[in-house]
Amino acid sequence: MNSLKPHFLLIHGAWHGGWVWKDVELALRNQGYSVSCPTQTGLGERQHLLSKSLTLDTFIEDIINHILIEDLSNIILVGHSFAGSVITGVADKLKERINRLIYFDAVILLNGQSPFDIAPDNIVKERLKLAESSKDGLSIQPPKPEAFGVVDQRKAYMLAKRLTPHPVSTFQSKLNIKNDVGNGLPLSYIFCINPVYESLESSRDIVRKKKWPIFELNGSHNAMYTHPKETLNLFMKICN
Repeated sequence: MNSLKPHFLLIHGAWHGGWVWKDVELALRNQGYSVSCPTQTGLGERQHLLSKSLTLDTFIEDIINHILIEDLSNIILVGHSFAGSVITGVADKLKERINRLIYFDAVILLNGQSPFDIAPDNIVKERLKLAESSKDGLSIQPPKPEAFGVVDQRKAYMLAKRLTPHPVSTFQSKLNIKNDVGNGLPLSYIFCINPVYESLESSRDIVRKKKWPIFELNGSHNAMYTHPKETLNLFMKICN
């Protein structure tokens, strides 16, 4: 697919699915952009594919295959939260297809790191305990909506209905990249500040040390869900 305007490829975080981008997707389409919001293997409508063999590489291949099958180019690749590691892996392999990267309150991994390697110890222990107590032993049950800063009662109810267990193996697997994070592409980091999602502080430290452009968004960690208009406006500011 080739067009004058870039294609927005929006990647969801842990426990979520492509559905979380629905309002932002509609707003982008109303601005004349093409958009896609694939769901990672084992989550959302693909939860029946949950298995112990899922890794970060699986998630990265999900997006690479989506790009190749849909023949996408001139892509603005957005990764929310856990998917920061995914878009890093995709950029490492398909740089020529990507216009820029947007890390949306996202995890930043370096080569050889896993999401659990950089998470606070108490969170790792809590999530491993949840995985051990799950009926399949393969997944971590989703947190309550308030953990993502979603406090509106209606939105919290709808979010809780849609969140699905996340494969613990993807938190334990390592990112394998050959180039620096971002692979030399233009990139930005969106920092959601109301409230701050504390477990990402180590990733933000990396962003600050690398002196990436940081854009603050006065919304929750799930701002694409709670603040879609503000999310759209910030995307337009970053990309124009």
